[in-house]
Amino acid sequence: MNADELTGRVPTHIVQVPDPPCALHAQAVAPFLSMRRAARADGFDLLPISSFRDYSRQLAIWNGKFTGERPMLDAAGGLIDVRELSPSERIDAILLWSALPGASRHHWGTDVDLIDGRATPPGYSPQLTPEEFAAGGPYAALAEWLQAHAARFGFFRPYQGLLSGVRPEPWHFSFAPIADNARRSLSLGVLREAIGASPLLGKDQVLARLEELHARYVAAIDWP
Repeated sequence: MNADELTGRVPTHIVQVPDPPCALHAQAVAPFLSMRRAARADGFDLLPISSFRDYSRQLAIWNGKFTGERPMLDAAGGLIDVRELSPSERIDAILLWSALPGASRHHWGTDVDLIDGRATPPGYSPQLTPEEFAAGGPYAALAEWLQAHAARFGFFRPYQGLLSGVRPEPWHFSFAPIADNARRSLSLGVLREAIGASPLLGKDQVLARLEELHARYVAAIDWP
């Protein structure tokens, strides 16, 4: 991937998949569909509710949280009043659950947020919370299946609460053969250029801390 693809500013590496509807890196499509077929054989309807996400979409999420227009959560999942936070504290709070624009793994088309369509109650809107994937949650069985089988298809969980600064995300799976090359290619310089050219709220503070943020939230991930 080139710099614009790595940072989600162009979708030239992305293929639109009609069933299930999602957008993936061209080389991740076949492995994902193979994993979906295996899941279906075991009684799961593997649905990606988030796949490729471009820079502008990630920027809207970031800026919405920075201003308080979107909910901001603490490490325990409780609501935060952003008016009580300094710009640097807002950055830290956002990064617990949302990536810095230009640094989202979803930019690469290698990462998907997954649920089980068969286990979703009628009228229920998935929230992607740890409780949904824990014992007693609607997606607990799917979480166990993915833990046991995802690696066979090249997928793993990059955020498990071990090395990365991101909170554990049991719904988030990444296609390792492409994603790891992308992670290594997303250098400080590439990320700095993308952020510097955009209307990111808190940009001065982000750029001043970029080396630290890159090390904690981009370079550091949790391998199986």
